[in-house]
Amino acid sequence: QVQLVESGGGLVQAGGSLRLSCAASGSIFSINTMGWYRQAPGKQRELVATITRTYTTTYAESVKGRFTISRDNAKKMVSLQMNSLKPEDTAVYYCTMELRYWGQGTQVTVSS
Repeated sequence: QVQLVESGGGLVQAGGSLRLSCAASGSIFSINTMGWYRQAPGKQRELVATITRTYTTTYAESVKGRFTISRDNAKKMVSLQMNSLKPEDTAVYYCTMELRYWGQGTQVTVSS
C-alpha cells in the first residue's frame, strides 16, 4: 500500500516562496515518476511539475523558471520549491505517484 503525505503549504504574499514536501511510504518510490498537480477553486486539476526516476523534469509553462521539483529516493520524498509566487498560484497542491496514488493535498494561498 502506497501513501503520500504532503506538507509545507500556507499563506504567503506575492513574490514570496514556499517549499512543499511529499513523503511516500512503500517500496516502489525509486522506480516511479512523481509529480505535483494543483487545483484552484472552480478549475480542473492541472499539472505543475513531474520528475522521473532518472531525474528528468517537466514543468507547466506557467511555473517554469519559478518552481523546481526534486526528489530524494533514499528518503522517499519529493519536493517542490516555489519562488516568486503569484496570486494565480493559489490552489490545493497534490503529490502523485504515476497518477495512480495521490496525497490529500496541501493548500497554498498567495495574497496580492
